[in-house]
Amino acid sequence: MAYKGIASYGVIGNMHSIALVGMDGSIDWCCLPRFDSPSVFGAILDDRKGGFFKIAATNPDVFCRQMYLPETNVLVTRFLSPEGVGEIVDFMPLTHGPAQSPGRHQIVRIVTGVRGAVKFRTECRPAFDYARAGHELVISASGASFRASGMRLDLACPCGLRAEDGAAVTEFTLHANESRTFLLTLAAD
Repeated sequence: MAYKGIASYGVIGNMHSIALVGMDGSIDWCCLPRFDSPSVFGAILDDRKGGFFKIAATNPDVFCRQMYLPETNVLVTRFLSPEGVGEIVDFMPLTHGPAQSPGRHQIVRIVTGVRGAVKFRTECRPAFDYARAGHELVISASGASFRASGMRLDLACPCGLRAEDGAAVTEFTLHANESRTFLLTLAAD
């Protein structure tokens, strides 16, 4: 993966933290649970081991665009190709309660087929503590859990995941009006 310029990123956040979402559908920076916490995804610092959460169309001829829904912090990344059009809606919901509460910090990624058929690949590869801490990956029927040094991220996924070198990976195809929702949650360990 090559480094992207900062202008190639949109920002989503929940007033406690943010995530940088690339035009290619990759979350390449996120610190949880706060802005000053160690990174969970840090591919903007090291594209080989920094970690990312990428959902992207697999067509090599795809053209990408990003925009925010009007007057929101909801980011839409659209993938346009001759075979079809698909999009990802990314946001971090605002929740009530103490900032450190389990389940308070979430990244929601809704993938939708707009026209034709679009093949997507999902790869969630966290790299805890600026890629200094290893993690354990547990795949289940409902998703995956990543555990590292007192932190756990749960990925709820409607598609069957498989483990690939510490990452949770899946491929799927969406037709017009079909969607899949991925929910990444900072959980109590």
